[in-house]
Amino acid sequence: MEDESKVVIEEIPSLPAESSVSPEATTDESKKNTIIGIIALVIIVALVVLATIFLAKPDNADMTERIRDIVIIFTALVGLVIGVALVILIIQLSTLINLLQNEIRPIIDSTNETVNTLKGTAQFVSNNLTEPVIKMNQLMAMIKQLFSLRKR
Repeated sequence: MEDESKVVIEEIPSLPAESSVSPEATTDESKKNTIIGIIALVIIVALVVLATIFLAKPDNADMTERIRDIVIIFTALVGLVIGVALVILIIQLSTLINLLQNEIRPIIDSTNETVNTLKGTAQFVSNNLTEPVIKMNQLMAMIKQLFSLRKR
C-alpha cells in the first residue's frame, strides 16, 4: 500500500526588517524636542515675569484688578470641573465595586466548584479505573515471569 500522506512544511515568517530610522536619528530627534521644550518653557516664564512687572505698576491698578477677578473666576471654574470629575470618578468606582461583587464573584465561585468537581472526578477515575488496571498489569507481569521461570 502506498503512503500518500504529504508532509507540508510551512515557512516560519521572518522578523520584520530593521527600521530605516537609525538610533542616531531618533536620539537627534529627541534632543531636538528637548531643546524646543526648554526654549518654550523659558519663553513662558519670561512672559509671566514681564506680565507681573507690568501689572505691578501703580498706574495699572484697574487692569490688575480685572485680571485678578478673571483669575478668581477661572480658579472657581477649575474647582467646579474638578468637583464634577470627582463625582464621576466616585460613580465609576461604585459601579466597578458592584461589578466585582455581583458578577465576578459568582463566576469565581462557579469556577472553584468546577475545579473541585474535576478533582473529585480525577480521584474517582484514579481509584476505580487506573489502579485496577495497573494492578492487573502487575499481576499479568508476575504470571508471565512465573511461566518464563517454569519453562527453564
